[in-house]
Amino acid sequence: MPDHFVNWLQGLPWSLYMQESLWAFPVLEAVHVLAVAVLFGSIAVVDIRLLGLASTRAPLTELSKDALKWTWGAFVVAAASGVAMLIPRLSDYLATPSLWLKFCFIAIAGINMAIFEGVVFRDVAAWDRGPPPRAARAAGLISLVCWTLVIVFGRWIGFTVGHGEVFGGGF
Repeated sequence: MPDHFVNWLQGLPWSLYMQESLWAFPVLEAVHVLAVAVLFGSIAVVDIRLLGLASTRAPLTELSKDALKWTWGAFVVAAASGVAMLIPRLSDYLATPSLWLKFCFIAIAGINMAIFEGVVFRDVAAWDRGPPPRAARAAGLISLVCWTLVIVFGRWIGFTVGHGEVFGGGF
């Protein structure tokens, strides 16, 4: 990302406010963490069903329909709050491998979901109320692993950028 664009983003009023406020970053981080918790929880419900470990009598179509409402809402909130937290110190974050690993696992989870939806889920009528096929179980496992790693690397970012200091003194 070009330096002048990064500098421009870091100089936006929102960025400057985030850098100067003692409470803005922690509040935004709390929103982000709660959104990620809802995101992970709603995804885990479906993935655990795909693995055949729980809710095996519940039709996957109904379970996923109910869970995905929460998933997409939480994803939007998590993405928006995550971007808002990144911008004030974007140059620092871009140099952090943890951020890139988090993004990679989000991308892998997205690809996994697209393949699942485009290939495996098309035949859901055949196994909706029964044990899922191997491909569905694999998709559930890949999803759980990816989202767990998203959380791990997301949390690790806080230990690698600014060493956990609070905004105002460089978070």
